[in-house]
Amino acid sequence: MSKTRKYGIGEWYGKLFKNLSTHERSDYAALAQAAVKTTRKECPFRCLSGHIFYCNKKGGVCSLIIYEKNENDDVYIPAGVNLVTTCPNRFYQDGLIFKEIGKELLNNENPIILNEFSFLMESPGNGGGDREAVGKIDTLLVSEKNGEIAEWCALEMQAVYFSGEGMNTDFKLLAAAQAILPFPTGRRHPDFRSSGPKRLMPQLQIKIPTLRRWGKKMVVVVDEEFFNSLGPMSQANHVSNADIAWFVVNYDISSSPSALRISKKHYTTLEHAVEGLTGGIPIPLPDFEIQVKKKLAKVKRL
Repeated sequence: MSKTRKYGIGEWYGKLFKNLSTHERSDYAALAQAAVKTTRKECPFRCLSGHIFYCNKKGGVCSLIIYEKNENDDVYIPAGVNLVTTCPNRFYQDGLIFKEIGKELLNNENPIILNEFSFLMESPGNGGGDREAVGKIDTLLVSEKNGEIAEWCALEMQAVYFSGEGMNTDFKLLAAAQAILPFPTGRRHPDFRSSGPKRLMPQLQIKIPTLRRWGKKMVVVVDEEFFNSLGPMSQANHVSNADIAWFVVNYDISSSPSALRISKKHYTTLEHAVEGLTGGIPIPLPDFEIQVKKKLAKVKRL
């Protein structure tokens, strides 16, 4: 039986797409095409402890998932597939990740979450004057005792970019309020290469040397799909010998809303993390030079 697979909306404004009613899909499609500042749609994952946080992602897509269509045009989610996180706010669900990091690294299940810290300053120019921040740590988790800082760690939450066609065509079709579960129109896929080597790796290479000198850890939160796309990373024999604590999550899509779960903890040095993020095995020199010879031959024929 012939089958077609495409990535489409997994979660939309915090809800599983497959569970949305026709009316909800139509309403969300209208929101998705409006300016972010005008939607004022609450993010259920960031609204913790009574704090209201509005979705700040254009289109409101929290995650992607694979859909399959058979020769009878039946649309369904294949068994065994999971959500691919496209918005870092998704990791905030129920504060679980912060509790687990706090318990594991800070001896405190309720660390304080603080954002936006400058830690690299530009070198002063010839004219002197004030220096400006050129590097920032997005999030710190802090354990406090008797009004003093007891311990802290830095945190990076890396969602996945996607490549291919955007969602606008899907949004327009969904606004028409189809009764059936629609099959994604565009061809798109999670771009793990852009998300890992191009975005996350430079952040780690910039920040971790300073954190290492300070005796502090970097925690990186990613989902299973992202982590499984990486190359092998040797695990440190103890957290004290690691620079990075990877907290890997997945989702239970049988629940509503889908529930975030921690599936793996992996401790590595920066060097082993770079190997994993690079994720490639160099080809032998003779094989590389065969490519060079082929291109040289083409150039000579022109």
